[in-house]
Amino acid sequence: MKVVALVGGVGGARFLLGVKAALGMPALGEGDRESPHEVTAVVNIGDDAWMHGLRVCPDLDTCMYTLGDGIDSAKGWGRVDETWSVKEELAAYGAEPSWFGLGDRDIATHLVRSRMLRAGYPLSAVTEALCDRWRPGVRLLPISDDRVETHVAIEDPATGEPAAVHFQEWWVRHRAEPVANAIVPVGADEATLAPGVAEAVAEADVVLVAPSNPVVSVGTLLAVPGFRAALRSTKAPVVGLSPIIDGRPLRGMADACLTAIGVETSAEAVGRLYGSRSESGDGVLDAWLVHTGDKADVPGVAVRDVPLLMSDVDATAKMARAAFAAAGLSVPEGS
Repeated sequence: MKVVALVGGVGGARFLLGVKAALGMPALGEGDRESPHEVTAVVNIGDDAWMHGLRVCPDLDTCMYTLGDGIDSAKGWGRVDETWSVKEELAAYGAEPSWFGLGDRDIATHLVRSRMLRAGYPLSAVTEALCDRWRPGVRLLPISDDRVETHVAIEDPATGEPAAVHFQEWWVRHRAEPVANAIVPVGADEATLAPGVAEAVAEADVVLVAPSNPVVSVGTLLAVPGFRAALRSTKAPVVGLSPIIDGRPLRGMADACLTAIGVETSAEAVGRLYGSRSESGDGVLDAWLVHTGDKADVPGVAVRDVPLLMSDVDATAKMARAAFAAAGLSVPEGS
């Protein structure tokens, strides 16, 4: 089976562990035997930013570290057994941004990436090179090699004046507390799909929309020209999994993002935001999975309710199997 998953960071990475387990692949790494299945993750780059002269790609790195067994599992991001000497020295110099910390081990990844980018390598090739070390067992593809960064329109907490800040500043520094008046994936409208993205979707047996942030993760993917068209034209069923359970986001502050674009925080509203492939317009879903007990009416989309709590890898694997079933596919246990 060829599986394509649309993912963001922490939630997307954990979902990929379950997808691999559902296919009988080792959740962590490649394992010692070749799998007949192929998993490709199309990853959000809107959170990417230059920090202290280094290119930081949080979602790509979180997926790479998680699948390669190098993540700090307690936090869900950053390296395990991390140290913070460089951060402490930067603070001693008063270097900004002081609100975004880079661990010593993590900095090595950003140094290699920044060096390769400055040498002219595209982000997709850099990501492939970094994955040579981590062996995630999944092909990680940034949605684009072009620079796309999500910015948020807010009132500056210090001055009360209108301001546009990088998503990371709003999310990390301000904890999404200033009301977002708009969320814009800057550069997305001029970006092109990275090599292999359209081909992976066209050749897939199923496309899964992970329960990632529907605005700044999945929404950024969909904002890149050509990606919606690829999803609408593929012969593969497209199955989404709701990131909203009982009116609350699975993790993070997705409710603040949804409010910014005028969408209710509910499984039904997010399903309608993605829309149906069978309807006129630009919808992308064939099926939509909501959590047990939630209800959703999404015109033109088959809705099923199944447990959607990613409490561990086994529970997440069951979610993936439910998504395969919604696509009319089945995978034998231990395949």
